[in-house]
Amino acid sequence: MKIRAPGTNPWIGLLVLAGGILATPASYAGSNAQPQIPRCSRTIGTLAVHEPQSGDAWWTSMNLESPAALIKVYVAQSGCFTLVDRGAGLQAAEAERALAAGGEERVGSNIGKGQMKAADYVLIPDIANRNSNAGGNRIGGILGGLLPRGIGAVVGGISLHKKTADVVLTLTDVRSTEQVALEQGHSDKTDIGWAGGGGGGFFGGFAAGGASGYANTEIGQVIAMAYLDAYGKMVADLQRNAPDSRADNVQQAVRLTEATKMYADANLKSSIVRSLKSGMMLYPTGDKVGIWWKVSDELGNVGWVLSNKLELAH
Repeated sequence: MKIRAPGTNPWIGLLVLAGGILATPASYAGSNAQPQIPRCSRTIGTLAVHEPQSGDAWWTSMNLESPAALIKVYVAQSGCFTLVDRGAGLQAAEAERALAAGGEERVGSNIGKGQMKAADYVLIPDIANRNSNAGGNRIGGILGGLLPRGIGAVVGGISLHKKTADVVLTLTDVRSTEQVALEQGHSDKTDIGWAGGGGGGFFGGFAAGGASGYANTEIGQVIAMAYLDAYGKMVADLQRNAPDSRADNVQQAVRLTEATKMYADANLKSSIVRSLKSGMMLYPTGDKVGIWWKVSDELGNVGWVLSNKLELAH
């Protein structure tokens, strides 16, 4: 898990590397240079963006949309991930699938199971720390125990009076639930001097992405820059480390649909390793010979079974 402390670290320059395009830091405070969303020449994986799970919609008190909407704009424009919708778009898709399942749609509509693209990662945006004192001029607080050692002393949420924002992006591997990245971003009102000219070029896509509130107020712009800081760091780290969610995780477990035997080789005449009961969990090694799969059991025994007696475990 990559952890980076916050700092005024806007992302403007682009550096082309072998693994893709990485954003590089450059100062724009007080200048007319607008920040740039980092861009990638290839995708890192498939991504779902979720709202913070705290139950405290801190953004509503500032008349802002969910930070998930802002991050989706960054993701869509960066090309670093394939974005899948797990919000309103999914609900609409499920309604279409219900119509298809009920026979209401035309023949050949081709809507059914097994077509939905899986998310490799889940990204959750939030402020760097929260506490119950979310009113007044300060949202969040220093609660060091909620973040890794050494982080709590330098983060403090959002200050409406000082126009500062400290935010966090958490990226989780869907298959392993491993926290792949925990990146922090910081911004203050000096980082949006470039917006004096309108900032239309940078904020132009926010309205279409449902995040127009972040373009219309100074604190919204500060928060947007803090999330851009964190997103740029995260993309740079992931590009350097070149993660592969599918390859980095073990094969999905399978379950026996009926009693059978585990064989030493991929044929019925080989020696029997052990008898297997219906419902047992087995773990494919990835080796296959025709309809035979090589698997291991929970005791460490390794052998071959017929794949027609297996189903994916859920």
